[in-house]
Amino acid sequence: MTPTLDLRTVWLSDVHLGTRDCRADLLRDFLNRTRCDTLYLVGDVIDLESLKRSVYWPPAHSGVLRVILAKSQQGTRVVYIPGNHDDALRALCGTRLGNIEVVDEAVHRTRAGRRLLVMHGDRFDGVLACGPLARAFGSAAYRVLLTLNRFVHWLHEKRGRPYWSLAQHVKARMRNAVRYIERFESVCLDAAAEADLDGVVCGHIHKPALLEREGLLYCNDGDWVESCTALVEDRRGRLALVGWPLAHSVESDAAWPAQDAA
Repeated sequence: MTPTLDLRTVWLSDVHLGTRDCRADLLRDFLNRTRCDTLYLVGDVIDLESLKRSVYWPPAHSGVLRVILAKSQQGTRVVYIPGNHDDALRALCGTRLGNIEVVDEAVHRTRAGRRLLVMHGDRFDGVLACGPLARAFGSAAYRVLLTLNRFVHWLHEKRGRPYWSLAQHVKARMRNAVRYIERFESVCLDAAAEADLDGVVCGHIHKPALLEREGLLYCNDGDWVESCTALVEDRRGRLALVGWPLAHSVESDAAWPAQDAA
């Protein structure tokens, strides 16, 4: 299969392999059609928390891992940064799983010279935490929303309609969710500033974004449950969010591939 995109770097996170919500089919297609020098897996790739409760592992999920392993053996540098759903893998930080590096966080320098802190983002959960009742209600409501999201995906595929995420649509209109996302963006940018870096790449909140505030870049690569997006860097060092399939548009401050993000 001939790759569609020849890239310098790819970041993806929140795949949640091992859950019914994971869009493993789309991710495998994206990986098969993408060639890159470095692939960052920015947390929650394998949902170990879900697998503890019940085992769900269809062949498509193994297919995603096989493609990633093949890339690591064919010259792509693969860096795995665990998140909160694969937190057990943090015990392996500083080691290698075959050809895959496992680290708690990383600093990536783009071809354009920007130095970006790469982390999952769950380290700020304590700062942004809400009350236990609100958290329990929010978790239950989110599970219902994801179930509806799966039905919408199925309906759109049956009718041949473009990809659309009900979950992202609903969250964008919830005031509390919007406030939480804004606070998350701010604390991530503060961490980049404290480290004397030029920006941050993260995941965790399932909300893709590429924006600049006061000279700092905030890049959230999204997820493969709701938005099916990745952050990519092209050969000239330009950053962009890519939705998959490519016809799926993603809001960002950087047009792909015509405009520099830097």
